[in-house]
Amino acid sequence: MPGRSERSTRAVFRDWRGRRPFWGGLLLALGGVEILLTEKASLKVVMHIGMQGVAGYLLPALMVLLGLLILFNPAQRLFYSLTGILCALGTWLTSNLGGFFIGLLLGATGACLAFGWLPDQEPRVSRRQRRKHARALAGDLSEGVEKAA
Repeated sequence: MPGRSERSTRAVFRDWRGRRPFWGGLLLALGGVEILLTEKASLKVVMHIGMQGVAGYLLPALMVLLGLLILFNPAQRLFYSLTGILCALGTWLTSNLGGFFIGLLLGATGACLAFGWLPDQEPRVSRRQRRKHARALAGDLSEGVEKAA
């Protein structure tokens, strides 16, 4: 459309990512995927074992689902992150020690990041920008003192 400013895909994605607990949801989903990939039992064996075997697949699948829900419905992130940490901790017993600790740690870290995310924070200012601002204020103050003298 003429007259409409086109934003790059990267800028649009950065804005979308800034309005949600992106890293928390991504880590939670990746933890679930890692645990699912480390499952070695076939479905026939899982059904023979019973509920314990089904939980080995159910909890990581739920972790993936909760990670995606955190990304696409951040308003409910507290419930999703609490459920996600419980699922991640439950994989300790049901899924090869939580995917050999890697999936468990990814899921727990992601759930904690999502739980602690606050939507209405001001954007962080880098150390370089703070120094630059302080120098500018110091320069303005020194000019004001010189003019007054």
